[in-house]
Amino acid sequence: MAIRTAKAEWNGTLKEGNGIMIFSNYNGPYTFVSRFEEGDGTNPEELVGAAQAGCFSMFLSALISGE
Repeated sequence: MAIRTAKAEWNGTLKEGNGIMIFSNYNGPYTFVSRFEEGDGTNPEELVGAAQAGCFSMFLSALISGE
């Protein structure tokens, strides 16, 4: 299995700071506003949700196809 790495950085205070999440070919910013309000960018919870959805859809496909 391939070894994957991810990195997250946060700079500044909670409300005025900003961060970046980096993994594979993804490089996305996040802020207090993008996490707790309706701002531009992403948040860690969205990425976890997308990962779970990806795993679920692959497993469901394996069940349906009998693989």
